[in-house]
Amino acid sequence: MVAVLEDTSMAERPELTGLERLGLRVSAMINSPLAQLGRRVLIHRLDTDCDQDWEAIIEMLAETDGLDMTFCDDGSVILQWEMADYERPQVSELDEQALEDQPPF
Repeated sequence: MVAVLEDTSMAERPELTGLERLGLRVSAMINSPLAQLGRRVLIHRLDTDCDQDWEAIIEMLAETDGLDMTFCDDGSVILQWEMADYERPQVSELDEQALEDQPPF
């Protein structure tokens, strides 16, 4: 007796568009730990990226507040950003009071 099993491991997913693939790749570059630590990343275009998709991503990035873009001669783009206010260390009034109450020696 032979049992026929269906292959359900490969669930059908809609194929990503070129823009979606490019967006995911650029997002992964930006969110990499090294880029986050330095608040800087070099994004580059692959041969498989069409002009329209690349221009759309660059336009979306250009509309992002606090993001500096430097265009390189080879077509790549350096993205830089400042530390967000919520990332900056904050000194609370309690911390200041504790420092004032400590003896100077």
